[in-house]
Amino acid sequence: QVQLVESGGGLVQAGGSLRLSCAASGSISSINDMGWYRQAPGKQRELVAAITSGGSTNYADSVKGRFTLSRDNAKNTVLLQMNSLKPEDTAIYYCNAVVRDLITFYLKDYWGQGTQVTVSS
Repeated sequence: QVQLVESGGGLVQAGGSLRLSCAASGSISSINDMGWYRQAPGKQRELVAAITSGGSTNYADSVKGRFTLSRDNAKNTVLLQMNSLKPEDTAIYYCNAVVRDLITFYLKDYWGQGTQVTVSS
């Protein structure tokens, strides 16, 4: 099994910054993509940003230029730096990792428990 432990999040005023981190641990042979998704009330979960093991990133159009995703492969962690936050960024943010199991070598999707980000206007 694999666990994703998230930290960060909270309440911030519009224009402020927050940083989310996520650490994967457990039966890990390797991790393909890691990233963050978010879900606002009444809306579907959407990709915020993702990063490959090689460091290539993909961002939602709505966060480009404001959010930066980085990864430490040695520590199996990702860090999402969120700047110039807007009220529409308010959502529960979920860490995601596509993990190859250490024993079975199967690929599987894992999710964190979610962390609330609230941006006040």
